[in-house]
Amino acid sequence: MAANIDSLKRPANLFGSDSLKKTAADSTDIPTFQELIRSNPFFQFSATPVSLLILPREIDGNELFFYALLLLFFYYALIRVVFYKYMGDLFTLFFRATLRQQQLREQLLQSPLPSLLMNVLFVMTGSLYAALLTKYNGLLPNTDFWLLAIYCMILLVSIYLVKFVVLKTLGWILKISRATDIYLFVVFMVNKVAGIFLLPVLLFLAFPVPAFSPVIIALSLFVLCLLLGYRFLISYRLIRSEIKVSLFHFFIYLCAFEIAPLLLLYKLLLSFERTF
Repeated sequence: MAANIDSLKRPANLFGSDSLKKTAADSTDIPTFQELIRSNPFFQFSATPVSLLILPREIDGNELFFYALLLLFFYYALIRVVFYKYMGDLFTLFFRATLRQQQLREQLLQSPLPSLLMNVLFVMTGSLYAALLTKYNGLLPNTDFWLLAIYCMILLVSIYLVKFVVLKTLGWILKISRATDIYLFVVFMVNKVAGIFLLPVLLFLAFPVPAFSPVIIALSLFVLCLLLGYRFLISYRLIRSEIKVSLFHFFIYLCAFEIAPLLLLYKLLLSFERTF
C-alpha cells in the first residue's frame, strides 16, 4: 500500500521545483518589447533629440532659361518636321556644292516662310549666346539677363536690317542686284546654320560644368569664326562670277560691313559697362 502511494507521488515530481525554478529564471532573461525598442540602433528613442531646420528654397534663375531652351528646341523641331524638304535642301547646299547649286538656291528663295522662321531662330539663339558671353566675361554685371538678351536681339536685328537695306539699295543704284541678292542669300544661309549650331551650345552654357565652360566657349567661337570664313569664301566665289571685283576691294567691303559692326558692338558694351 505504501509502495503504491510512492508510485503515485513520482509523476508529480516529473516537473519538479528545480525545473520550475530554471524555467522562471530563463523567462527573466527574455527582453521585453520596450527594451527591444530602446536598444534598437535604428530607432534611437533614448538618444539626444536632433532638430532639423527647414530652409526656404532658393531659386537660381535657370528654370526660366530651361523652358526657353525647351521652346527653342521645339520650335526648331517643328520647322524640321513641317518644312522637311526645305531643311534638306539647305543642308545639301551648305555642306556640298553640287551642279544643281543654282537650282537649289532658287528653290530655297521660293520658300520665304521657312526662311523667315529660320532667321528668327538665328536671332533668338544669337542674342542668348551674346548675352551669356557678356555675363561670362563680367560685362554689365548689374543688368538683368533677359533685359540684356533683348538688347542683344535689338542690336542683332538692327545690324542685319541695315545691311539688307544698304545692299539692296546699292544693288539697285549700281545695277548689280543679282550679285547683292546672291551675297545676301549666302549670308542668311550661313546664319541659319549658325542658329542651329548654337542650340546645343546654349544648353551647355546655361547649365555648365565650371571646368568645361572655357572649352565650350572657345570651341563655339572657333566654329563661328569658321562659319564666318566659309561665308566670305563662298560669297567671293559667287560674286566674282557675276561682277568683276578684286579680292582687295572685297576685303575692304568686309572690313566696312562685317568687322566694323562687331567692333562697334563691343565698344557699345564697354560704354554700357562704364555707365552702369
